[in-house]
Amino acid sequence: MVEATEEAAELVQRVAALDIGKAVLEACVRVPHPTKPGRRAQEVRTYPTTTGALLELADWLRAQQVTLVVMEATSDYWKPPFYLLEDEFDCWLVNARQVKNVPGRPKTDRQDAIWLAKLAERGMCRPSFVPPKPVRRLRDLTRYRRTLVRERTRETQRLEKLLEDAQIKLSSVISDLLGVSGRAMLQALIDGQRDPTALAELARGSMRGKRAQLIEALRGHFDDHHAFLCRMMLDRIDALTAQIATLSTTIEAVIAPFQAQVDQLDAVTGIGQRSAQELIAELGVDMACFPSADHLVSWARYCPQTRQSAGRTRAATTGKGNPWLAATLGEIAMAAARTDTFLGARYRRVAKRRGKRRALVAVGNSMLTIVWHLLSDPDAAYHDLGADYYQARINKQRQTRRLVHQLEALGHQVTLQPAA
Repeated sequence: MVEATEEAAELVQRVAALDIGKAVLEACVRVPHPTKPGRRAQEVRTYPTTTGALLELADWLRAQQVTLVVMEATSDYWKPPFYLLEDEFDCWLVNARQVKNVPGRPKTDRQDAIWLAKLAERGMCRPSFVPPKPVRRLRDLTRYRRTLVRERTRETQRLEKLLEDAQIKLSSVISDLLGVSGRAMLQALIDGQRDPTALAELARGSMRGKRAQLIEALRGHFDDHHAFLCRMMLDRIDALTAQIATLSTTIEAVIAPFQAQVDQLDAVTGIGQRSAQELIAELGVDMACFPSADHLVSWARYCPQTRQSAGRTRAATTGKGNPWLAATLGEIAMAAARTDTFLGARYRRVAKRRGKRRALVAVGNSMLTIVWHLLSDPDAAYHDLGADYYQARINKQRQTRRLVHQLEALGHQVTLQPAA
């Protein structure tokens, strides 16, 4: 053991810090000195990140009677040590930006572990949100499903570009290229049919009224080269669709213990079953880790940021939060914006003054507040405030004066008469 020189009062008596890499990690343990009261002793050891080595690390921490283990969120390398130690020790995952070393000090893995241990023992860092194991497994499934959906969308875009290369303007007439009519025409093109009139006759339902447009759209130079690539792309899309369906079935089974919370969120404007599943996967169902709705909004980076220097306040972005949660909230906000509800009115009200992007953030802010209250109370139910919520709270006299001043500023003389 090596004696440390700091004599400051510690908040945590026995602490360990891990600086984690892909192949090895540096572990620093700081405990009270065995013979010198008021002093600290520390030891740094290097371990591989294999399972056997991590078990040896756990034995060492146990022998040192460590009560708190802190580690940086380094890529995905933190997961094996965290998952192995979390059942026995109080593990904290901290943001690397918040525990950055002071400039001028040596920058090595060993020094980073020591610095992190000193911050942790003095209470100068705070843990990041790590959901429990059932929610983490659900999160893996929902994130992979979203990844496959994105890949299917990209493959569909590649198919559309291939048709453009062959001068087939099918997507200009058909809204769903992979619908019943579109798939029938694509399959006929792959099979060798090149007659635009015969291809247009494959239209179904309402598409039959557009046969004249389809004939012009299908007049191109689609050949065997395009047919080969089109077949591969369609096979890839079908395979992804099948995998997405399998994932959805698995997710429904895994999320069954939280079905009551899913139904709670499903009642909110813009949130469907799939969005509710993704929200629970990213946030969990225990809101005790977020003391208030404001804390949840701040953690998700959906609240206004203040940037002030020399007495001047500058505009600032909300910052970078959870990209998976942001994607889900963006879809929910876009769906709610098209409704005649409170959230739709909020979107239109903010978009009119500050633009659509800020309006989406504002609706996301409101959505997170609603989600926090619903998940905090199992008996809570969502009640829409109505599309006229803001209109009903307008001070009519004040708005009248404001509009009159605006007209007078434009050179008009205004005379007000009460309506009949």
